[in-house]
Amino acid sequence: MPRSGRRRSRIVAFQVLFEADASSRPVDPILERHLRDADLDEDADEFVRHLVNGVQQHLADIDATIARHAGAFPLGDMAPVDRNVLRLAVFEVLFDNRRAPLRAAINEAVDLAKGYGSESSGRFVNGVLGAVALAASGRQEP
Repeated sequence: MPRSGRRRSRIVAFQVLFEADASSRPVDPILERHLRDADLDEDADEFVRHLVNGVQQHLADIDATIARHAGAFPLGDMAPVDRNVLRLAVFEVLFDNRRAPLRAAINEAVDLAKGYGSESSGRFVNGVLGAVALAASGRQEP
């Protein structure tokens, strides 16, 4: 597995967020273990920390954004994979000061959802993030 790259960093960040959410355990020890196991280079390691800490710092606003755009699926009822993929992507799209290009963030999130979620996870994540992107751009949803 490569030791660098934003894609690899996003995978590790997702795994940390998912495990912490699913186990209701503190993020920091989970983050440290995943970073040790992933053996990433320094830049990738720093990006994982940035993503995980950013999601944690903005969690209430991120969850409110997801709830607003996925109203038929309350956060607590949402599949944990979908919820954490969305948290990561919404952070990158709306709150990150090193914003990834919108299309790249959505594509990465859809790929994560397809790889770790159910058969419908990719479509669900794409739909929610599309609505978030529309709202962020100031355009009305159809």
